[in-house]
Amino acid sequence: MDTRPSLRRSRRPGRIRRTRSRPTPRLTAAVVTAAALLLAACSSGTSSSSAGGTVQAALAALPHATPSALTPYYGQRLHWRDCGVPGFQCATMKAPLDYDKPASGTVRLAVARKKATGKARPLGSLLVNPGGPGGSAVGYLQQYAGVGYPAEVRARYDMVAVDPRGVARSEPVECLDGRQMDAYTQTDMTPDDQEERDALVAADRKFAESCGSRSARLLRHVSTVEAARDMDILRAVLGDRKLNYVGASYGTFLGATYAGLFPERVGRMVLDGAMDPSLDARRLNLDQTAGFETAFQAFAKDCVRHDDCPLGGKGATPAQVGDRLQAFFRELDAHPAPTGDGDGRKLGESLATTGVIAAMYDEGSWEELREALTSAMRERDGAGLLALSDSYFERDPSGHYSNLMMANAAVNCLDLPPAFSGPEDVRRALPTFEEVSPVFGPGLAWASLNCTYWPVRATGEPHRIEAEGAAPIVVVGTVRDPATPYRWARSLARQLASGRLLTYDGDGHTAYGRGSACIDAAIDGYLLRGTPPAAGKRCS
Repeated sequence: MDTRPSLRRSRRPGRIRRTRSRPTPRLTAAVVTAAALLLAACSSGTSSSSAGGTVQAALAALPHATPSALTPYYGQRLHWRDCGVPGFQCATMKAPLDYDKPASGTVRLAVARKKATGKARPLGSLLVNPGGPGGSAVGYLQQYAGVGYPAEVRARYDMVAVDPRGVARSEPVECLDGRQMDAYTQTDMTPDDQEERDALVAADRKFAESCGSRSARLLRHVSTVEAARDMDILRAVLGDRKLNYVGASYGTFLGATYAGLFPERVGRMVLDGAMDPSLDARRLNLDQTAGFETAFQAFAKDCVRHDDCPLGGKGATPAQVGDRLQAFFRELDAHPAPTGDGDGRKLGESLATTGVIAAMYDEGSWEELREALTSAMRERDGAGLLALSDSYFERDPSGHYSNLMMANAAVNCLDLPPAFSGPEDVRRALPTFEEVSPVFGPGLAWASLNCTYWPVRATGEPHRIEAEGAAPIVVVGTVRDPATPYRWARSLARQLASGRLLTYDGDGHTAYGRGSACIDAAIDGYLLRGTPPAAGKRCS
């Protein structure tokens, strides 16, 4: 789902859960900005096609020389200050609002770093991005990467993050307030009649119009291509000849876009939980829907092995578990469950579905999900599922939402043309979505409608990324990843001229730092010694 369950991130610290990209269309998503710039003629390499069968052009590299109009940005100096977080420094970097008109205004971007801790020769900066779009890279650095990445990596690199334009501390996109977001997240995402379809359309229109009115200046300039160009300015002002980078989920699209634009400036790059930039929005959403179904079936098999599984006993099939969950969702659609929430929210079908989807990102959350489902189904207590949903939407106990959902929509809707032209288009596609996921298909199809009403026309199109001339780029794919299906990692690795696929035969979203010593050793070895994993390497 996009601005409701959407795609692109992974959960956050605790155990290393990367930032989650919610089930959305285009978390998947991926995109590009200046069409003239990006969609140039195909370069060498194998072409790929979108769902419609059209051969996609490759993202064209930018000229090697820095345009004179951008010299002030590339030559700026960062003034580091204390962040209020021990060990970290913060600064503000300026970038042009519009790269086609660099003198027309600036955007101020929040940057943070933690200096290398070791005495050995430093390897430069390591930029990290957790995904989203909309996830705060600065928050991720301070809460996890800067303290939780392997000590050997932190000893050799300055750990660095920048919140992309429109995200968190970098002139955040603003749309609805907390009360309005509460109403929006409770919108029925599986409309049963015309009245409910009209209500869904009205909610999407209100969200889009609010973003357009409150963030008019920035809304046309939050594309992935522009964010990638900002990263190159940061590389230069940090004094690095090449960009070393670890990106997760949507962060893989951001990193791959950088590689396509600046292939000769790629250092050691790891793309974990990869997206496929050659797919259009509808195909991305459909693939992601299938990915969540795969993850749900793995959860279902695990659930019935436990005595406390409320969806079926030992011997129940994933299909039977799914039928019981759907029946529960229908019950909530008619009779929402109390939650004890101070703002009076009840657990309806939409919030419950989001709560279940949130737990699909990390198998470590499956026990929590079983407990939440047990309370809701047997005791009519929806508090547990509501808490999972709130974590997904980044809603705090006071009712305040981060700008994750707003930035997520703003980037996705600018990066690719909408998946559907209107409600009738969604209705025609429902059988296809239901076929790949009886549990999540309808809701994820309807959630793809939000970009249809976006106030700014998309500037990107599906495209391949080849990055001819780049250093080896490690693309990591998890076989049962719900948010970024494994096939996307295989596709991106094939598109990249120097792509090297690393496979994790496991569950959950992304692989690095999630418990596989094999994966961690392969990635750490590349970051520290520059030796990419062997071709075809698989880990469990």
